[in-house]
Amino acid sequence: MTKFKKVFDFFKSLKIRLILLFLLIGIIPGILLRVGMLNSYGNRAVSIRTSEILSQAKILANQIVSNDYLKHSSSTHINAQLEQLSTIYDGRMMIIDDEFHIIKDTYRLDEGKTIISEEVIKSYNGEEITKYDSENRYIELTIPLVQPQLDSEEKKIIGVMLMSVSTDSINLNYEYLSVNAMVIELLCAFAVIFISVIAAVQIVKPFRKMSASIDMIQTGYGEDALAVNDYTETKVICEKFNSVLSRMKVLDDSRQEFVSNVSHELKTPLTSMKVLADSINSMEDAPVELYKEFMQDIGNEVDRETKIINDLLSLVKMDKAAMDLNVTNININELLEQILKRLKPIADKQKVELVLESFRPVSADVDEVKITLAITNLIENAIKYNKEEGWVHVTLNADHQYFYLKVEDSGIGIPEEALEHIYERFYRVDKSHSREIGGTGLGLAITRNAILMHRGAIKVFSTEGEGTIFNVRIPLKYIS
Repeated sequence: MTKFKKVFDFFKSLKIRLILLFLLIGIIPGILLRVGMLNSYGNRAVSIRTSEILSQAKILANQIVSNDYLKHSSSTHINAQLEQLSTIYDGRMMIIDDEFHIIKDTYRLDEGKTIISEEVIKSYNGEEITKYDSENRYIELTIPLVQPQLDSEEKKIIGVMLMSVSTDSINLNYEYLSVNAMVIELLCAFAVIFISVIAAVQIVKPFRKMSASIDMIQTGYGEDALAVNDYTETKVICEKFNSVLSRMKVLDDSRQEFVSNVSHELKTPLTSMKVLADSINSMEDAPVELYKEFMQDIGNEVDRETKIINDLLSLVKMDKAAMDLNVTNININELLEQILKRLKPIADKQKVELVLESFRPVSADVDEVKITLAITNLIENAIKYNKEEGWVHVTLNADHQYFYLKVEDSGIGIPEEALEHIYERFYRVDKSHSREIGGTGLGLAITRNAILMHRGAIKVFSTEGEGTIFNVRIPLKYIS
């Protein structure tokens, strides 16, 4: 099995396949041409020889009839012509009378004998018969000897001329041509093989360069991009590879940044707690009020650490396949009312007006936990990053296919250059303000993942200093 696999792998090589392809293109037409030409020559040569002999035989047949050779077979002139024609075409001629007796045989073997054959009988009925026996290599002709009648227009058949002619000379020429054609074909085959190997090597060379460049890129000693522009195809492949490589680098950078951010975000509360704990331990007679203050600060840091961990766990769950969705039919109007009811204390504390506007009753197939988390993050962000005495408007609408949620606020807005980054994990537009309000930088990443898992879409429009609008579209019927 291993040997067969090696042979199979050998023929999977592009270079070998190209060589085989060139051989097929170069040799098969030559073989077909040789066979076709030789067959054409053989058929044409036999046809010409038959026509030539038939013409000579007809002339001689007319002379036989006019000289009444069937009754006077000793005619020197006719016998000489029969012998001459037989010699020229390396054949045998027989003259047969109307009683099927052979009165002349140039081979002098069957004179006086009777011959009855299908061809002879057909010729007695007025047919000219020509037949080529390729196996025995001879041409056979039977020609009726026709005597015109003076008193009528009818013609009387008084005998038959039977002629068998060898085609050895044609076959010799055929074999000679066949040998020459084979020699030429072999020379052409060697030339095609030589050219095929050179062409295949040249064609495969850019792919070898690509392979070597990829190896160097992989080891870190090559260029940052693959550039083999020998052919249009290699150029396209390089462009696609460079696109994938760039995407992989972005993903790798994102992964490293994510790990760095997670480490930093988790380390910061721990560092604060360590400092607070060390401060308490270093004080021997610290007042109770200070202890309470420090313990409250430690509790806040623990809450912050817990929130980061919970958001990370939510994000990990969002990264799983959509088959983890627990889809049920939910009344979206009631869901929004519950979310706003939970967030109203936060809005009141921030002195932000919270308004819900529903245009029609909406029910949709969604995962209640994930969609609640996504909507909560949007509305909570709109409240937290708002101005004092500001407002947040939540609007719900639907058509026959989707429901639409708009969360609009009068808050601080998002700079235009930051809009494309807001869904990145741990990204913060205003890091100091985010830390003050307890943001982890994961909320919008969680929201976007949840919406995408529902085959939905989210868009943001914002003007710095004036406010932000998030538009969400989610199908009413979930299709896995």
